[in-house]
Amino acid sequence: MSLNTELLRKLCITPGAPGDEEKIRQIVRSEIESLVDKIEVDNMGNLIALKKGSGDKKVMAAAHMDEISFIITHIDKDGYARFHTLGGFDPKTLTSQRVIVHGKQDLIGVMGSKPIHLMTPEERNKAPRITDYFIDFGMKGDKVKEIISVGDKVTRERDMVELGDTYCTKSLDNRISVFILIETLKKIGTPAHDFYAVFTVQEEIGLRGATTATRYINPDFGFGLDTTIANDLPSAQDHEKVTSLGAGTAIKIMDSSVVTDSRMVKFMKGVAKRHDITWQPEILVGGGTDTGAMQRSGDGAIVGCISIPTRHIHSVVEMCHKEDIIGSIELLTRCVEELDQFDYNWG
Repeated sequence: MSLNTELLRKLCITPGAPGDEEKIRQIVRSEIESLVDKIEVDNMGNLIALKKGSGDKKVMAAAHMDEISFIITHIDKDGYARFHTLGGFDPKTLTSQRVIVHGKQDLIGVMGSKPIHLMTPEERNKAPRITDYFIDFGMKGDKVKEIISVGDKVTRERDMVELGDTYCTKSLDNRISVFILIETLKKIGTPAHDFYAVFTVQEEIGLRGATTATRYINPDFGFGLDTTIANDLPSAQDHEKVTSLGAGTAIKIMDSSVVTDSRMVKFMKGVAKRHDITWQPEILVGGGTDTGAMQRSGDGAIVGCISIPTRHIHSVVEMCHKEDIIGSIELLTRCVEELDQFDYNWG
């Protein structure tokens, strides 16, 4: 299977801060509108696409459109801007990065901080904090304030490259899952049940879109789609890896937001075995996904999650392996097509 690299690049470089996912939503809509029976956008901004199936149940798959971002909180007289985070950041990943403030027009700036030459010995040995950083636009304060204001969203600036067998860029969390859900809709035959492909909003700040979408749909079954840690790095011992890049798509057992349904996990493992899909188990002790929202909202769904191993997560050099992506598309497609071929009654 060949991958649509240009579509993935477009999804990753297009800005979509929590609460401002409109540009991503437009791309998704243009890609899937002809593939589904019904498409709508709810009050929160979730894009909900229905592909009718042969059964009488409802299945929901959720991939969030938003990316970790910032919001402007202050602009001083010299034009330097302060900000607050939208999502989880490791402060050291901000050093020397370019960002885009989405004001009256897009304005590129750089993350600045105190030069190392001027730091005290104590400051040099201390881990950086978010509050150590500011955004520098290279122009006078009055000009900056003509273009941007407090409350404007800020996204990171980075193009996508192919490194070996991987894609590397910002926002693979979670545009890779948006891509996988789009490609699944293109590939799928007749779903076993009505299939709701939901491109959710505001996941990075609390699974908000998935919560409301699940209440609206009230699915019987739910599949989360999200990235997970590939800690297969020189510093990691085997038991610390979580997943490994290139070792297959991951079937989630748990994260801090969910313990996936044991029946669904068994079903997903069986599907992978039948179709020779390489997979690995995922247990993530920190972090949460839309899967948790689907399990706890509405009447409660039988949930599972396909996790895509990702190195350097929540940075501008996130990395996913092409074969893991292909396996994720195949696993989701087969699961949705064969969901009725399993007994979900409790023993």
